[in-house]
Amino acid sequence: MATIESLLNEAALPESPSARLDTEWLLAAALGKPASYLRTWPEREVPADSAERFAAMLARRRAGEPVAYILGRQGFWSLELEVAPHTLIPRPDTELLVETALQLLPGTPADILDLGTGTGAIALALASERPHWRVLGVDRIAEAVALAERNRARLQLANAAFRQSHWYQALAGERFALILSNPPYIAASDPHLAEGDVRFEPPSALVAGADGLDDIRTIIAGAAPHLTRPGWLLLEHGFDQADAVRRLLAAAGFVEVHSRTDLGGHERISLGRLD
Repeated sequence: MATIESLLNEAALPESPSARLDTEWLLAAALGKPASYLRTWPEREVPADSAERFAAMLARRRAGEPVAYILGRQGFWSLELEVAPHTLIPRPDTELLVETALQLLPGTPADILDLGTGTGAIALALASERPHWRVLGVDRIAEAVALAERNRARLQLANAAFRQSHWYQALAGERFALILSNPPYIAASDPHLAEGDVRFEPPSALVAGADGLDDIRTIIAGAAPHLTRPGWLLLEHGFDQADAVRRLLAAAGFVEVHSRTDLGGHERISLGRLD
């Protein structure tokens, strides 16, 4: 019977900076144990049924399927979230939206809107940090709204809520102190859509027209009736789109328009305020 150490050493995943970590997560899941168990008990024998589950998971990963979809969960901020193939996998870069929102507004009562919420990652992270905020997340995909609600219920965050809406369509008359979004922003012709993990993610959560800015234009154009004054709009975008997004914000009457960089030094989000 194979041991934990032998299975980890013999597992062959495509070379990547996270290959060993991916392998550890998959084996831990197959065993139903935390990853720390693997390091504590490397000599433990692995039951045959667990080894079979591990082999099946490895096969899916070798085919390119993201670990988050295989495990059905992904960490974001301080939360662990359920994920599914009809939603984008939350990524560390998006935590910059959360950090910035927390810096811009105090913890006093405020209404916050997360457009295109997906798993609910952004909305739930904000709700967890600001118990006096009322955070609404919307998504046009009913399955995403249901998934976000399951995450909310499991985390017991009563100050967050989710609703089906294509951007602002179901929000007539509602206003918010801050709107933020990680919308689709990849150009339809981008060759990266056929590479890596994004092959398995829903195109509707990734692609936004010929230049990748169609949804960002829609969000900016529709923001004013839904912002209290002063009110902030924060948008995640591609590493080379900051200048274009700043120009769109300025043209729509936003002030204090600027961008902020992610951990890789790329201008990852742009924001502005309506007075």
